[in-house]
Amino acid sequence: MKSLPNHLTVSRFWMTAVMMVCMSIDFPYARIIALAIFALASVTDALDGYLARNFFGVTSFGKLMDPLADKVLVCAAFIGFVELGSLSAWMVVMIIAREFMVTGMRLLMIEKGIVMPAGMWGKVKTTVQMATICLYFMGLVLESDWLPVPGSAFAWWLGLGSALLTAWSGVVYFWQQRHLIWDKQSAT
Repeated sequence: MKSLPNHLTVSRFWMTAVMMVCMSIDFPYARIIALAIFALASVTDALDGYLARNFFGVTSFGKLMDPLADKVLVCAAFIGFVELGSLSAWMVVMIIAREFMVTGMRLLMIEKGIVMPAGMWGKVKTTVQMATICLYFMGLVLESDWLPVPGSAFAWWLGLGSALLTAWSGVVYFWQQRHLIWDKQSAT
C-alpha cells in the first residue's frame, strides 16, 4: 500500500491507451466511455498527488512520472481530437512541442541530481487542458451549438486558447529555469 500514489500514476498510462481505443473505433457509447476514462484518469491525477503529499510521501518516481503521465494523457487526447476533426494539427504540435521540451529539460536536470516539480503555470495549464478536453468530448457526445463540436468556430478558438496557454507556460518554465540552462556547470 506504500506505493499507492505511484500505482495511480502508472494507471493513467493504461487508461490513456483504453481511452484512445475508444476514441478510434466506432461503436455505441465509445465517446462516452472515452470521456469517462479521461475523467477518471484526471481524478487519479489529483488523488495521487494528494495521497503522496499527505499520507504516503513524495517520491522521485512520482515527481517525474506524475507530470509525464499527465502529458501522455493530454497529448493522446488532443491527437485523438485531430483525428476526429475537432482540432487543427498545428495546435496539437505546438502543445506537444512544449511538453517534450519541458520533459527534456526535466530529464537533463535529473541527470544532474535536480528533480524539478511542476510550477504554478504548469498546474494551471494542465487544469485548463483537462477542462478543454472534457468540453471536446462533450461536443462529440452531445453535439450542441454551445459545445465545441468538430469543425465549429468554438472548437477552433478553444483549441487556440489551450495551445497559447500551453506555449506560455513553457516560456515561463524556461524563463524560471534559465539559471540552470545557461549555468556553465550545467552545460557540461
